[in-house]
Amino acid sequence: MTRRRLLGLAVLVAALLVATGAVVTTRLVANRPAAPAAGPTTAPPAAPTPAPTTASPAPPPGADLKGPLNLLLVGVDTRVSIPGWEPHADAVLLLHVPAGLDRAYLFSLPRDLVVDIPAYPKARYPGGRTKLTHAMSYGSRVPGDKRNPSTAQGYELLRTTVSRYTGLRIDAGAVITFGGFDKLVDTLGGVDLYVDQRVASRHRRPDGTMRTLTGGGYVGPQMVYEKGTRHLTGWQALDYARQRYTAGGDYTRQRHQQQLLRALARKILDQGTARDPQRVEQVVAALGRTLVYAGGGRKLIDFAYALGGLPADRLTLVALPGAGVSSGGAYRGEQLKPLGRDFLTALRGGRADAFLAAHPSLRVRN
Repeated sequence: MTRRRLLGLAVLVAALLVATGAVVTTRLVANRPAAPAAGPTTAPPAAPTPAPTTASPAPPPGADLKGPLNLLLVGVDTRVSIPGWEPHADAVLLLHVPAGLDRAYLFSLPRDLVVDIPAYPKARYPGGRTKLTHAMSYGSRVPGDKRNPSTAQGYELLRTTVSRYTGLRIDAGAVITFGGFDKLVDTLGGVDLYVDQRVASRHRRPDGTMRTLTGGGYVGPQMVYEKGTRHLTGWQALDYARQRYTAGGDYTRQRHQQQLLRALARKILDQGTARDPQRVEQVVAALGRTLVYAGGGRKLIDFAYALGGLPADRLTLVALPGAGVSSGGAYRGEQLKPLGRDFLTALRGGRADAFLAAHPSLRVRN
C-alpha cells in the first residue's frame, strides 16, 4: 500500500476505522482465487479455437465514489456499559471530502448545539428542539426494552439531525466508546501530541486512577497536561481529549480532539500499521464491540479505496466559533456564530479553500 492510500484509510475514520479497513483490504487481496489451470484434453478440437479474449479487470472497490463525501465520527461516553444507560454523543466530528477526493476538512459540532431533532418512530421520540447530544440518547431508546438501548438507532437519529443542520448528506460513519478509544491508543503504543495549553484533568489523578466524586464534584490530586510535545498513553489521551472545564470550554475540547485524531493518523502512517496484518488484527481485537461502523449500505473498503489518493498535506482541521444560548436567564446550549454557519455554506458550495483563505483564524494549527 502506498503512503497516500494509508493516509486515506487513516483519514477515513480519523484513525478509528483504519485498522478494520486495512484488514479487509489485505484479506480481499490475499484470498482472491487464482485462475484455474487448464486440464489436459483427451482429443483435439474439431475446429480451431478462437484465441480467448482478455476479460476487463474488475473495477476496484469504491470506484464509483466520486465525492463529495461526508463521514460522521461520534464518540460516546464511558457509561454505556451500565445496563439501561443511554449513549450520549460527547464528540461529534464531520470529515468532508470534496469532489476530486484530493483534500479533506475535519470539523466538530458542539455537543450542546441547540438543534431541531426530527421525530423518530423507532424510539417513539416525537421530535423537539434541544441539544445535539440528546439525538443519540433519544434515538437509542428501544420500546419495551429499557435495559438495552441501541447505539445503532441512536446514530441513525444523530446522523439525520446533523445532516439537516449542516445541509450535508452523510455517507458513512462510526461510533466508538471512550473505552475503545483508550484501547486503540494503547494498542498503537501511545501517541505523540503537542499540548497547546495547560490542561488540568477533572477526572483523573496523576497515576491514572479516578478522582473521588462527591456531592460537590471531584476532589483530590489532578493529572495536569503541561504545554509542549507529550507522549500520551491510552488513558491520558482519552482524559486530555475529554476536558472541557478549561480555558475555552467545549470549543477547546473540540480542537484538542481534532488534533489528537490527526496525531493518531500520523502514528498509524509512521508505524506502517496498515501494512502489517498481524498488527491490524491486534488493533481490531482491541476495539472489539466498542466500535460500530455505519456505511449506509457501502462497505468500508469502498471508502478506503476511494480516499486512497488523498495527499498527506491536504487534511485541514477547522474550528467553528460558537456562543452560548440563554432563555429567561437560563443556559440552553450553544449556537454557531455567523462565521461558523457561513463556513458550512461555503463547504456545501465547494468554496471551503477560498473561505478559509479569507478567514485563516478558522484553521486549527499544530
